[in-house]
Formats: sequence, structure tokens, C-alpha cells
Amino acid sequence: MAKTGHVLPDRRNRVLLALTLALTALSACSKNSEAAEPAQPTAPKPSTPAPVAPPPPAAAPSSGGSVLSGIPGMDFSALPPAAQRELSTVFTDEFCYCGCPHTLGQCLKGHTTCQHGKRMARLAARQAAAGVPATEIIVALSEYYSSFRAPRQKFEVDPRMCMGDAKAQVTLVEFSDFECPFCGKARPLLEAFAKKNASRVRFCNVPYPLPMHANAVPAGQAVLWARDQGKYWEMHDALFENAQNLSPANIVAIANKLGLKGAELQKALQAGTYAKELEKYKALGNAANIRGTPSLFFNGRYYDIQMGLNDDALAHSLEDELEWLTTNNKWAAD
Repeated sequence: MAKTGHVLPDRRNRVLLALTLALTALSACSKNSEAAEPAQPTAPKPSTPAPVAPPPPAAAPSSGGSVLSGIPGMDFSALPPAAQRELSTVFTDEFCYCGCPHTLGQCLKGHTTCQHGKRMARLAARQAAAGVPATEIIVALSEYYSSFRAPRQKFEVDPRMCMGDAKAQVTLVEFSDFECPFCGKARPLLEAFAKKNASRVRFCNVPYPLPMHANAVPAGQAVLWARDQGKYWEMHDALFENAQNLSPANIVAIANKLGLKGAELQKALQAGTYAKELEKYKALGNAANIRGTPSLFFNGRYYDIQMGLNDDALAHSLEDELEWLTTNNKWAAD
């Protein structure tokens, strides 16, 4: 487990971190093609207001610095004042997940040997830096840590659709749609993470076509066909690189560019050779109650990408998963 140092990087990285987290709040293609429009408020009838005494001047809000200061090995002073206030609320209202009877802030100051509190604080700080309010951070933290105790999903994925050590302790399964722009953005991040941690993580991709994407079904069938030709990942990457033009004719052309026999793929698409298998993978995702793509699971544990879809956030969850495994489905004692 990595040593705890300053929680916030330099100014440029903080800006990138905030942008990344802000984007992940929207970084999924929903299973529902249309969202209901919010109800419009009814305009009140004009009336003559009674004179109202001016309100007293508001007191300047506290930055929360007193709660955040004096924590051994951690410095939150680089956070904007608004983020400090939100983080301070989290520290005073949320309890540490290590199991001690203290709030997170009390644990950080009084239980200085607790590494879990520091890890939890880093997660909260990333969210606060992105402008997430304290109430939402607390909910996200609660859902994240409770996910370790929740029933795990079981996925049977063809090993040819996976990369990394087959004996790795952790299997990361991604459900993706080849026409989902967020899946396309996530692809290089996930593949880089998997290759960086190849000895610890087995990364599997499962095609999950969404109903609003007309060409996601032939694309999903094509990648299964390419798997049987020994080029699953080559076709996987090529489909994402051409996500704006995945007509069946262009998918066949992509196969030819990969050195495969496009005419055979065309026959397979027309005959629906892989339709049943693709439906099996869709049913796998439906049984896991996924809400959109990309959807990620660490050893069958759902990972909400709003916690972060970048190397640091994924590595953090990987380390948590490894700790959970090595200590028999509980957190290690501090």
C-alpha cells in the first residue's frame, strides 16, 4: 500500500484532477435513450409585496481550516476555500471506515496509525477539489465502502476477451458499447491501467450494446467473430477508433484492414452467427443491474466511475480490493 504524503499535487495536476472528476459525473451512456425533461416552475401572479426589513449582513463563511489543519502527514491548504468547507463537513459528519468509533477528522488526528482514514481522506479530497458538495461526497463514500460487503456478481467471460495474468488476484470486468463516446474515452485509460498492473489485474471486456445505438449490435457481433480469428483486442480497438462510422459495410472494411477475411465476417453478420452469444453477454450485464456503459466490476464488486476514472482512482480501488482479499473480506487492523 502506497505511503501517505501530501494529498494534493501541484496546481496543474489539481486542475486536471478537478476536470477529470467533473467529467466522470457524466461519463456514462445511459440505458435509457431519452431523459424526462424537468418540470418547469409555475410563474407566480404579480402582487404588491409588503415592505420587508433588509436582512442582517451574512457572516463570512468559515473555510473549515481548523478541522483540516494539524493532521499528521496531510496538507489540505492548497484546496480552494469552498472545497475546504465541504471537506471539513465530511470530516466532522462521516465516520472512518476502519471501524473505530470516531469521525473521520477525529480519526485522522487522534488515531494517527490508521492508514484507512488517510485513504478515505484522499478520496474525499479529490471529490471536494472537483466541486462536489459534502452531502454527495458522504453518500459516495458510504456506497463505495458498502460495496465491498455487498453480494458479488459472477461473470463467465471467454479468456480470449481478457488481458493480463490469468492467475491475477483481481479481475476487472468492463461492459462497453462500441458507439458509446464515454466508453471510447475510457478505453485507453483502462487498457493502460491493465497493462501497468498486468501481474495484479486481469482485465476483461464484455460487449454490451445499448438500445439507442443502431450499430452497436453488429459491432458487438464483429468483435466476437474477430475473437475466434485470434484478434479480439485488435478489432476492439479498431471499432472504437471508428466509432462514428460503424455501419455493417464499414465494419467489414475494418476487418479487411486488420488482415481478416471481411467477406466471412459479412456472412456471419447476415446469418446472425454470434447473435445468441451477444445476447448472453447482454443478459449477464442485465443480471448485474448495470445502468449504462462503461460499467466496471472489481472481482464482481461494482465500481461507480463517479469515484474517478483515472489511474490514481483505479489504483486506489485495486489496492482496497487486494487488502479486502488478503484479510479475508475485512479491513486490516491498524
